Amino acid sequence: MFSVPWVSNTHKVTKLTRQSRLITSTTSKAFSFAFCDAIKSVDFSQCDLSAVEFLFRLNSTCVDVLDSVAPVKSSKLKPRSEPWIDDNIRSLRQICRRAARKWKKDRLQISFEILRDSLFKFQKAVRAAKSRYSNMLQSIPCLRAMTRFVLLVNLIVLPVHLWAAVTQEHTSFPTSVNGEPFPWNKMRLPDTVSPLHYHLLVHPNLTSLDFTGWVQIQIEVHENTRTIILHSKDLHISNARLLGSDKGQLQALKVLEYPYFQQIALISDNALLKRGHVYSVELEFAANLSESFHGFYKSTYRSNKGDVRVVASTQFEPTSARAAFPCFDEPDFKANFSIRIRREAKHIALSNMPKVTLELPDGLFEDQFDVSVKMSTYLVAFIVSDFLSIMYAVPEKIDQAEFALDAAVKLLDFYDDYFDIPYPLPKQDLAAIPDFQSGAMENWGLTTYRESALLFDPHKSSASDKLGITMIIAHELAHQWFGNLVTMQWWNDLWLNEGFAKFMEFVSVNITNPELQVEDYFLGKCFEAMEVDSLSSSHPVSTPVENPAQIQEMFDDVSYDKGACILNMLREFLTPDAFKLGIVRYLKRYSYQNTVNSNLWESLTNDELDVKAMMETWTLQEGFPLITVEVRGREVRLSQERYLKSDDPSQTSSFLWHVPLTYITSGSTTVQRFLLKTKTDVLYLPEEVDWIKFNVDMSGYYIVHYEGSGWDDLITLLKHNHTALSSNDRASLINNAFQLVSVGKLPLDKALDLTLYLSKETEIMPVTQGFSELVCVTNVDCLAVVQGYILQLFRKLIDQQSWTDDGSVSQRMLRSYLLMFGCVRGHPPCVSTATHLFNQWRDSDGNMSLPNDVTMAVFSVGARTEDGWEFLFEKYKESMYVSMKNRIKMALTTSPLDHKLKWMIEQSLVGEVMKTQDLPYVVTSVSKNPKAYKHAWDFLKANWDALIKKFDLGSHSIAHMVVGVTNQYSTREMLAEVRRFFSSLRAETGAELRCILQALENIEENIRWMDKNLPLLKAWLHRQYDQHKNTEL
Repeated sequence: MFSVPWVSNTHKVTKLTRQSRLITSTTSKAFSFAFCDAIKSVDFSQCDLSAVEFLFRLNSTCVDVLDSVAPVKSSKLKPRSEPWIDDNIRSLRQICRRAARKWKKDRLQISFEILRDSLFKFQKAVRAAKSRYSNMLQSIPCLRAMTRFVLLVNLIVLPVHLWAAVTQEHTSFPTSVNGEPFPWNKMRLPDTVSPLHYHLLVHPNLTSLDFTGWVQIQIEVHENTRTIILHSKDLHISNARLLGSDKGQLQALKVLEYPYFQQIALISDNALLKRGHVYSVELEFAANLSESFHGFYKSTYRSNKGDVRVVASTQFEPTSARAAFPCFDEPDFKANFSIRIRREAKHIALSNMPKVTLELPDGLFEDQFDVSVKMSTYLVAFIVSDFLSIMYAVPEKIDQAEFALDAAVKLLDFYDDYFDIPYPLPKQDLAAIPDFQSGAMENWGLTTYRESALLFDPHKSSASDKLGITMIIAHELAHQWFGNLVTMQWWNDLWLNEGFAKFMEFVSVNITNPELQVEDYFLGKCFEAMEVDSLSSSHPVSTPVENPAQIQEMFDDVSYDKGACILNMLREFLTPDAFKLGIVRYLKRYSYQNTVNSNLWESLTNDELDVKAMMETWTLQEGFPLITVEVRGREVRLSQERYLKSDDPSQTSSFLWHVPLTYITSGSTTVQRFLLKTKTDVLYLPEEVDWIKFNVDMSGYYIVHYEGSGWDDLITLLKHNHTALSSNDRASLINNAFQLVSVGKLPLDKALDLTLYLSKETEIMPVTQGFSELVCVTNVDCLAVVQGYILQLFRKLIDQQSWTDDGSVSQRMLRSYLLMFGCVRGHPPCVSTATHLFNQWRDSDGNMSLPNDVTMAVFSVGARTEDGWEFLFEKYKESMYVSMKNRIKMALTTSPLDHKLKWMIEQSLVGEVMKTQDLPYVVTSVSKNPKAYKHAWDFLKANWDALIKKFDLGSHSIAHMVVGVTNQYSTREMLAEVRRFFSSLRAETGAELRCILQALENIEENIRWMDKNLPLLKAWLHRQYDQHKNTEL
């Protein structure tokens, strides 16, 4: 910055900032001396300065010095004249200004933290924009060096009041609830003490819907202290005492609470807690059972007699154990747990370990559970209910648990053998909870599930139900090793838990249940991850997080699906046997410990490959590569860049991956491998070929563009001999082609030409991927024409489907998909058959047995009329089969009766006749209905505060609704409306959620796509219509 040549004349800078500085021949020397003096007086040694704050302070000093030697004449910056500012940055800056005003007014710690978090997001966006702009300046050869220097210096200027808020000395402690200073000012707990053992007693009252408790925590002291900081959320602490290492008299502890950090401080005024000693802390507490889906919460169900019964259950991951008992609620504070539950005789209690039951004098019972293995607080679980069996479910549904029990036994046996580590607990219970936000939870020894994720009836459940239940059980049982036995050190590496469990679903079920053909569905997970990962708002697999909302946001497609896809890519590259040896080594080496990324890579590294160097390019940077292939004779030229759905190419330039490429050719179907570690490279074929296909079976987490005749060669191959490629290769070509259209690498008509072969396709993955891509380009202006083309492509395949449950799982799932589409889109043969079956079923009062795989198609036709909709809804309320309820619910959301759909959404929030846990699904399903999509958006706006209270800020449920409701919008009017609503939120009500940025990016991308491609789409479709019409003539 200081080495650029200086120009000895006067130059005014007006183009960018509307400010001017007087630059003379002495400015360079004056700046150098003044900067050196100023830098000496700045204290950069504060240990609590983050890297961003450090940079801010350095930049501020630089600007101050420049102001002193070359004053700015204009009095105020005008932000709109800053060419690097876009709408996103302007919105973030407004949030920062509001936060700064609030902090300046009240000087509260909570306001400062909100301001700091806002500024980090704002500054990240600013840095990216300024980096792009400064690169542009450097590339202008005619720009004077001095002018360039002054422009670059001005790029670091921020509004003064924002910078002052961040850089002001902040050494004071926050204020606790009682007005005293709280002796800790960080979101993460200090490491001065750590827990060894919890003795926990909990007594829930399922009538008054509250609970009381007592906990004794044995702690080890690592530094002399008088203060113990731990977590507590919404708990009333009534008594706190300390028992010294000499087992002497109990000493009272002062309790201070700081709710914003969900922390309490226990202060010992009379005795110093000494390093190396062990103490015990006793706390008594009470709280209400939560009305949300986390912490220790209330769940209800209606028996077959019609009475409502209450269940008390827990969901602690990621940060809600603190809402059930005071604890050190971070994953690396592992400890043993001894749990006791008091209950009435009509209930049972469950927890992680086996139990012994005692009868108390007052008629209550106390279940005492064995001491647990060493584990993190988020894995603790307890349930009080009237459930039955070791497969626990409400009494009326326990007969639907047999399939899950059989699947769990087979899967546990598989994992025992595969990991070469016996399951470490003496029991494994599975419990179906009537109200459950996520799909399931891996609590050690007591996995909990939604009813739909565990209960299966062979006479009422479909093929997709069987596949889904098996996969979820496989996921949770894989966690008993990945996540429970070996746990990530902090939530930034959540993917070490979730990515591995998602990956092991497919590995395990492929062996234990080969008839389910799970290999057909892994590809879809990679496509889903890429949709999120192609946005500039994506994040690396391993991402720094601190507060609970940021932690919740990590439970997304990147951590789960991308994590699984890059593990699958690594497994294919190392070979399955070498990969298995590495992960077994990892599990054995770190059992009952916490790990980081590098521990895994070290366990997988061998003499031939530095796995750490390779895989950190996939886990420490967001996005994925676009590989461009150009074939010239035997020479294959390769290049890589980041695939990004953005109109700003500068955001892709600095990314580089180590890409394990695979390919086949017309000359050899043997898979060849090549590791691309540079921006460009060349490989040589043994002979010239007619076609080449990279990323065989889409086993790699990247997409491919073929320059020259590459795409034409593959389209010709599909047209004449599509089975020369595997079904996964065909599906990946469809996906890649449309992804390339989005970034302008491939003309739309080329991608549409590729889809013409689908009229001959019969495999589930290419068919569903074709549906997915074509439905996504649907716009109100051409809805009928696109749907007509889709029906034209698949009419033969739809008409070939039988209305039975015959065939393999994939064939049955494809049948259900095709018949549902045909009926919803009004295909006459489908509608006629479905109408006949629905009338027969209704005439039998719902007692006639319908083939399970066709019920959604039948119900969707029935839901078109008022009478049919009402009849279906009554059957929904009556049914004790969760799979049947789900299919009815899905069919109801396809109805053209928009007033019914609006009522359905509202009732899902009330939670009486439809479970609130299903609200995200109902809202997003209605948003896809052309007749009622606006109802979903209006509901989201009107009920935002209630939704984030019920589902938790940052949760996947909130993200699912935000993105799901808005991702089909493609007009500037809707973009403005969505931006206006979300910019009106405060930080504490979700203004900074990543899903909001994703939603805005999706709409912007849709607008760009429509502006560029809609006329081309209409023209291509009309040409196809004319050709089809001429062919029929």
